[in-house]
Amino acid sequence: MLRATLHATEQTRTYPCHQCGAQLVFDIATQLLKCRSCGNTQPIIEDAGRSVVEHDIGLMRTQQARMMVQAGAEKEIVCQNCGGHTTFGGTLTATRCPYCATPIQRDDIHDAPNRLPVDAVLPFQVAEPVAREVVEKWIKSRWFAPNEFKKYSEVGSFTSVYASYFTFDASANTDYTGERGTTYTVTVGSGDNQRTETRVRWTHVRGRVHNMFDDLPILANTGLDEAKVAKLEPWPTERARPYSAEYVAGHLSRTYDRTAEQCFEPARQQMEGEIDRTVRRDIGGDRQRVHSKDIHWYDMRFKYLLMPIWLLTVIYEGRPFQVCINGVTGEVQGRRPISKIKVAIAVIVALVVIIGVLALYQSRGG
Repeated sequence: MLRATLHATEQTRTYPCHQCGAQLVFDIATQLLKCRSCGNTQPIIEDAGRSVVEHDIGLMRTQQARMMVQAGAEKEIVCQNCGGHTTFGGTLTATRCPYCATPIQRDDIHDAPNRLPVDAVLPFQVAEPVAREVVEKWIKSRWFAPNEFKKYSEVGSFTSVYASYFTFDASANTDYTGERGTTYTVTVGSGDNQRTETRVRWTHVRGRVHNMFDDLPILANTGLDEAKVAKLEPWPTERARPYSAEYVAGHLSRTYDRTAEQCFEPARQQMEGEIDRTVRRDIGGDRQRVHSKDIHWYDMRFKYLLMPIWLLTVIYEGRPFQVCINGVTGEVQGRRPISKIKVAIAVIVALVVIIGVLALYQSRGG
């Protein structure tokens, strides 16, 4: 059954409730499409025969030109529910009408011939009440955050967004040469000049190690605090489902800003870093020297996923501060400003305590 209403003139889709005509959204708590007006729920339509598809890395390289996109242009569409005008900017592909809150999805990006289609989606599991409780606890634990920042519910933007990721699989056999260092101590000198020295005995070694990488995630969007978003890992990608636009209904969603080819470079660097650590463990000893590594890659694949993030953005003194929550595990990471007044008070209190302790010590004949 086709539940989405496709609007050919606007190249968008919405999800009207067949019971009352209001809009269906993906309800995180029930994992169903739900109407917030009448409470009607409907299951997500999934093709039982579909599975999450992974692509050979060669496809990424040979179709680089097709992956480069012109998604940055703004597009104004007319809401088919209320007639209000909504602007899609940058890589935004799903939003809500600012006038009637109707969930709207663009069909002309994910389905465009010059875009890679989404392979899978990791649906939200952390519902909004839980997400707000988690972020509230995180903010309250930041003692030095300004009071204005702690009023995030009044001055901040808190929303659910599906961010774009490319994940990479690979296997590697690595032949290496190097040296294993074993430390030992010797006594040298005599009399007053006698001392113990630590030395290293080096032994030439060679060998082969094997590494497997599965679903190494690389964020494909810009504009997020990437260092903090990276700390939301690990993502339980084994729970990803074949992509259905219904999982995105009622939530923000972005297509990729960086292509798979661009994301592969940081993924390769992470893989090579892990290979180096594996080689050093294989060399053993107290110290290691690696002279050469010959990496043989094979079974390299990638896929395009949407990952769920609760995102709080607070503007403080003209600067944006983001707090991110993993929409599946509840892991929270973020930055907050520091109140100079609170720091100054803490320093003064510490000095008063120190002076008091010293005065007490001296009064007792210290």
